[in-house]
Amino acid sequence: MELSQLEPQIIWKNFAALNSVPRPSKKEEKVIEFIKNFGEKLNLETTVDEVGNVIIKKPATAGMEDRKPIVMQSHLDMVCQKNSDVNFDFETQGIEMEVDGDWVKAKGTTLGADNGLGVASIMSVLESNDIAHPALEALFTIDEETGMTGAIGLKPGQLHGEILLNLDTEEDDEIDIGCAGGIDVTASQEYGLEDAKGQIVKIIVKGLQGGHSGMDIHKGFGNSNVLLGRLLYTGIENQNIQLISIDSGGLRNAIPREGNVVLSVRNSVEFIDHANTLKAELLEEFASIEKDLHINIETFSTEERAISEEDSKKIILALKAAHNGVYRMSPDVKDLVETSNNIARVELKNGKLQILNLSRSSVDSSKAAVAEQLKSVYELAGMKIEFSGSYPGWKPKPGSEIVQVMEKIYEKNFGEKPQVVACHAGLECGIIGANYPNMEMVSFGPTIRGAHSPEEKASIPSVQKYWGFLKEILANIPKK
Repeated sequence: MELSQLEPQIIWKNFAALNSVPRPSKKEEKVIEFIKNFGEKLNLETTVDEVGNVIIKKPATAGMEDRKPIVMQSHLDMVCQKNSDVNFDFETQGIEMEVDGDWVKAKGTTLGADNGLGVASIMSVLESNDIAHPALEALFTIDEETGMTGAIGLKPGQLHGEILLNLDTEEDDEIDIGCAGGIDVTASQEYGLEDAKGQIVKIIVKGLQGGHSGMDIHKGFGNSNVLLGRLLYTGIENQNIQLISIDSGGLRNAIPREGNVVLSVRNSVEFIDHANTLKAELLEEFASIEKDLHINIETFSTEERAISEEDSKKIILALKAAHNGVYRMSPDVKDLVETSNNIARVELKNGKLQILNLSRSSVDSSKAAVAEQLKSVYELAGMKIEFSGSYPGWKPKPGSEIVQVMEKIYEKNFGEKPQVVACHAGLECGIIGANYPNMEMVSFGPTIRGAHSPEEKASIPSVQKYWGFLKEILANIPKK
């Protein structure tokens, strides 16, 4: 079946149009122009603010003028991840999509359903002539995935809605009323180079699932940086390791799926033997959850120079000691991850090291605690630490009027109660709420699997369910 044949056709039409436009985070010029032109062609009031957010206003439909004005919000950028064997340029190419049973997927790349389906939904409401809704402001933010600079740059007074519908949640039975905040922790150092004194070995880790570093952090998926650190540690006492290069992981908000390290060791036969023993244990350890995990350990040849054994040992110990994964579960909300860290990217090239982390928490003091733990580990290893990109969480307000309306509609339509939850992802609601403290906020969306990885896919039946739910919510926004 072709994408154009899927129901609801208006959603998939707009999603396909959106996905034809390159939209990497921090490089959203083309998609900003696309959305701006979309609003102007509909003869709707359309503005682009100084950071690049697009706001399109549409008056209430007949009979809805007495309802509370709303903001519908989604982000324009997408996470750009691809399989290593896929030749694709996210800055120039549109996403190549296919239908696979009940799912829409991309061909070896992220799909951009996060948050493209939300954007497509808003586009569909804006261009519709038969969907009842109150006065609405469509807010399309930029750079949600790598800093939330769009939401941070949104100024007070630009919006006048009393209710915000954020369409960036990935389970169709959930109504989200809270989320985690985050902070970027970066460790860096520059080391002197010397000739490699031993034999050269290359370790490659690939085939991990990856995933969203918030929503999936509790699932026990493998992290290529952690696995490489464990493999390097097997030779730390006996092998006089000199690190030459590390290239592992990618974006802070994606669990790293693949990576490699090149090193010099005194005795490659002995090192490879010990590493292969651990390799067998790792494959067994992850057998049920990482079925495509591959680890290759082999001799190698390179002209590149290495860093010293002393500096190499400090890096390996830091990778072994730095916290990755769940740091604390919430004592107040059942099954909610409160605090976590993702060791997202490790790069060592020509003696220059960078380790990128994203720490998340719904509690500021706990967010500070995990960030300080990382700082302590990396500083003990002689690295420089930088904290940046901190953003607040979104404190839940159960029982708000819009949540009650949505719960009633969901139960009536689907015969069961929705899950009213807080999530461990970083939604923009907390940031927007800082400048609009009186605005009621809620987040929901269709079911998406594997966000932030090339395994990302969107459920077709779920999009149908969600679209009907969204339209009924719009028709039942409370009166002013």
